[in-house]
Amino acid sequence: MTITPTPEWDEWWAEAAKNSPQNPLEPFESYCQVPRQIGKGYGRDIEVYPQLQLWIGDCEYHDDILFQDPESNHPLQFDIELLGSNADNTLISGAGVQRSWMGITPKSRSVGVGIHMPPELLGTFFPIAGGEIPSQFSLLAKGDDLQIILEPKKTSAVHSVVQQIIYCPYQAITKLMFLQVRVLELIRLQLTPLLVEQGGVQSLLRLKPSTITGIHHAREILLSRLENPPLILELAQLVGVSESTLQRGFRQLFGTTVFGYLTDKRMHRAEQLLRSGNLTVAEVANLLGYAHLGHFGAAFKRRFGITPSECFFGKKIVSG
Repeated sequence: MTITPTPEWDEWWAEAAKNSPQNPLEPFESYCQVPRQIGKGYGRDIEVYPQLQLWIGDCEYHDDILFQDPESNHPLQFDIELLGSNADNTLISGAGVQRSWMGITPKSRSVGVGIHMPPELLGTFFPIAGGEIPSQFSLLAKGDDLQIILEPKKTSAVHSVVQQIIYCPYQAITKLMFLQVRVLELIRLQLTPLLVEQGGVQSLLRLKPSTITGIHHAREILLSRLENPPLILELAQLVGVSESTLQRGFRQLFGTTVFGYLTDKRMHRAEQLLRSGNLTVAEVANLLGYAHLGHFGAAFKRRFGITPSECFFGKKIVSG
């Protein structure tokens, strides 16, 4: 079942925050348990440096939750999951204007971290640039323009650092010093690939801002029409770019083809629906637009290493 947040949610979160135990030796951290009315787990907000916030979460909701956010100004943000619907990739959300969006947070368990900071803080990491953001990262600070979103693959090095952050063995000021080092290391690991010519920010600079905006719009169309996606040519026409530019832009921005991106998101949604146990395999296949059950089963097994039926009955994923 999918639910939408109700007006009581703010009250539940406020009550949960009030009743969550805090460590007086760690004034830099705020701990909050997930309200029992909607799920279980916790979230921790840590001020690692002034204006640089680290979020650590381990959450599992009772139901899928449909969130809707209006258009807003967005900070520079890095998100990495160890466990969850996007555990294969990481997410870099550039600073700028975030479109209004609608998304589903699945009830399956999610464990991960997020780093939030104003874009100008990035410039202070590079003294040789005189406090300015280096040109290689300029697309991560769009001001009043639409933000850039990148989804690089999660490397083993990134995975290791995230584990160290979540399961930090220290307390008090030693804990803060440990996290400061690891957060900067995580940012370095996330930004270094953007310096590489092939598929990095330097390649993105060859795309016009209007083209980048169109490609992000195409991504939103796909996410809203997983069950009945447009043909690639139709999608390109809808966002005002050529088919070849759309394909090239998807590879540069999201590291995969249009079809590869669509299939990956379909499979993750299928996995969530099957785990819920509310729909049969055939119903999930039909809901996601697969006319042939065999095609759906083959795509699912390629992605996760198990069949849809095995997923429905609770078998753990063995690949992906």
